[in-house]
Amino acid sequence: MTAVAGRRAAVFGWVRFGVLALFVVIFLIPIYVLLVTSFKPLTEADPSQAWNLPRVWTTEAWQVAWEKLAPGLWNSVLLAVPGSLLSCALGSMNGYVLSKWRFPGADVLFTLFLFGMFIPYQGVMIPLVQLLVSVDQLAGLQGVFYGGIPGLVLAHVVYGIPICTLIFRNYYVTIPDELIEASRVDGAGMLRAYWSVVLPVSGPAIAVVIIWQFTSLWNDFLFAVFLTGPTSWPTTVMLNNIAGAQATPYSQQMAAAILASVPTMLIYILLGRFFMRGLMAGALKG
Repeated sequence: MTAVAGRRAAVFGWVRFGVLALFVVIFLIPIYVLLVTSFKPLTEADPSQAWNLPRVWTTEAWQVAWEKLAPGLWNSVLLAVPGSLLSCALGSMNGYVLSKWRFPGADVLFTLFLFGMFIPYQGVMIPLVQLLVSVDQLAGLQGVFYGGIPGLVLAHVVYGIPICTLIFRNYYVTIPDELIEASRVDGAGMLRAYWSVVLPVSGPAIAVVIIWQFTSLWNDFLFAVFLTGPTSWPTTVMLNNIAGAQATPYSQQMAAAILASVPTMLIYILLGRFFMRGLMAGALKG
């Protein structure tokens, strides 16, 4: 009976491995097409030859894609890095207060925070534009908030507060209250307890928020089109503009798509081992 069970387990293991391998192949097919097409000259970059390896290997498409995308890549860095860090800081402080420093109406306030997750971008686009224009006028600025990167950062930070607060709040619920109480006995106030007790163990939640917000900011297109001008366009808008008048430069588009996706892949590779741990923390208690 044990031998039969062992054979069944082995067969099940091989079947599971085969299914996973099939999914991996299906997932990698688009990446294969992107890579081989990006190394083709324009004369070979055609949908009818998408599966064929290049007869002539060239990096011309990569050079052109880099020249066209470089300003947008830098604008995306200026957008995604400060936007992610600000969202992380605000979400962490909000989650800490809502989970460890209870006050009257805390649950109502948290519910109102969550409502912000369900407001579509399209529903706030016109008032958001009007707000940023008004801020520029009141501050005596022109093209800074409306038409520039700061306004786009502000929009994403505000829009990211609900989900960031939710992630941190659910994570901080899992931290024993006794640690906070012990810090109070030792004379620590709210900020001291946050800085010395809570923040040092917030790594998984910080990783989740950084990955989430960095990806959202880097891949944003709608806000970027409405709120920025040509000199402030991020990668997604520049990528959309890589198109030919008479013929579609598929090789350049493929190379540009790979270049645009590299930063988000690097962020996930660096922080991915914390992602599921931080995402699932507090799922049962939150």
